[in-house]
Amino acid sequence: MPKGANGPRGSRSTAARDTLRVRTSTTSQSFMPRRYKADPSKGYFQVEWPLFGELSRALALKVARAYDPELVVGIATAGVIPGAVIAAILDRDFRSILISRRNDDAPVRNTPTVLGAAPQEVGGRRVLIVDETCESGDTLRLAVAALVNAGAKEVRTAVSFRTGPYEPDFHGLETESVIVLPWDREILVDGELVPNPKYEDQ
Repeated sequence: MPKGANGPRGSRSTAARDTLRVRTSTTSQSFMPRRYKADPSKGYFQVEWPLFGELSRALALKVARAYDPELVVGIATAGVIPGAVIAAILDRDFRSILISRRNDDAPVRNTPTVLGAAPQEVGGRRVLIVDETCESGDTLRLAVAALVNAGAKEVRTAVSFRTGPYEPDFHGLETESVIVLPWDREILVDGELVPNPKYEDQ
């Protein structure tokens, strides 16, 4: 893992759209492409747990080759799970920051808002922000600004899925499809797991 704060910026993937390049070993310099496609009739991308694990591993390795974060910060709520996994793979401490378009029962906002203080541990440290997806980049920009204002030495961004024009420093897979995450597919209603209604058109 490179040391220092001035590693090269994560490069844009040259693989075909919806292609995940996974490192075959921790010592090999080559990657074996594995292709995952969304349902063309509905435009939904069903992410299964094995793919999520493989994607997190590949993303962590991509980060490790170009950046040496001292702390990983996941954007709550959906970015907490991939953030914690990547932090574990990199053997780094993990914290979270809450940024959302929702606040309790208030109407959904058009733009996200920082709803909690940045972790105080970011002060003077190199930080990696992790979220599950990015499209416009509004949430990631807010997170970067919050951590810089809290004293972070350097901040870079990573997402599992790049779904729009915003380009994070690192991403695992690029697709225009709607991502259905394994922990978001079902919700608990009256003690029973039922399909999440926000994907009822699927």
